[in-house]
Amino acid sequence: MSLGLELTEVEKHYPVSRGRHKATLHAVDGVSLSIGKGESVGLVGESGCGKSTLVRLISRLIDITGGTIRLNGEDIGGISPRAFGTHPARSNIQVVFQDPTDSLNPNLRVFDSIADPVRRLMKLEGRKAVEERVADSARMVGLPQELLTRYPHQLSGGQKARVGIARAIAVEPQLLILDEPTSALDVSVQAVILHLLDDLRRRLGVSYLFVSHDLNVVRLLCERVAVMYLGKIIEVAPVEDIFLSPRHPYTQALVAAIPDPARRGNDERPAITGEPRSPIDPDPAVCRFYGRCPKGTELCTQKMPALEPAHGSHRVACHFAEPPAPAVGFTAMAQN
Repeated sequence: MSLGLELTEVEKHYPVSRGRHKATLHAVDGVSLSIGKGESVGLVGESGCGKSTLVRLISRLIDITGGTIRLNGEDIGGISPRAFGTHPARSNIQVVFQDPTDSLNPNLRVFDSIADPVRRLMKLEGRKAVEERVADSARMVGLPQELLTRYPHQLSGGQKARVGIARAIAVEPQLLILDEPTSALDVSVQAVILHLLDDLRRRLGVSYLFVSHDLNVVRLLCERVAVMYLGKIIEVAPVEDIFLSPRHPYTQALVAAIPDPARRGNDERPAITGEPRSPIDPDPAVCRFYGRCPKGTELCTQKMPALEPAHGSHRVACHFAEPPAPAVGFTAMAQN
């Protein structure tokens, strides 16, 4: 794989108190993940699994506790968040946020919202160069030039989303982190924005980390998927393998939860029961999914499963990583 983003045993721990005793919350715990140049990787998992914390670590908004973060071979994990704001590598990582309304300054016109990172992060000479860069970015996302003089409250949700994307690509990043960028949009607008994002990745050669809870959206935009549970990556595979042959019981339950009319009346989907284990001082020998897993045995309390090859580039952290038999309608759904 060509150089891109490389995470190695990345950790983020927070000190917490349990009565009079000090404890540690393991928000991200030994995550290793790579994203090649021009590749789109989805990151999925339920709320509280550590996705947002991992995004903040990669974008250098918070310090890492341990491990390394490399972008094109350069170690950026050791750069403090304060220093990274003015670091030359800052323009290489940009984020498109979940809510386009909240992520835009209501007091700035669209032009200035896009121009602000250009002025701060790109060494362009003169106002004309900035204006040309803003205009080019707006054209790439299909944003009419006449909208550049408007304020965010004068735009539709889809137009605000385009502004957020234009602002991110304006500084020519190498990695774009998409933090559920369509979840606040109407369904019809979501499809248009997803098509735009897919087209931009192919045209610009930029890498994507697409964070979402919606596997159907991930299936449309990503080439590989990483599944996260309680601070750990528990499965990584090409997107078609995740849908056709998920190996981890948690991933199997996530995929089976996708609504599918073909399964109506013949619904034998695996269910997740019970409460998640506490991320505070977790036992390093116990599988994080133990207690909710239908396959859990005593072995799962004695040895934490490592993320190991299952088939080809498919990796899974489970002692009982066997692919399920496709359910009714399951294969057809995954291949559409």
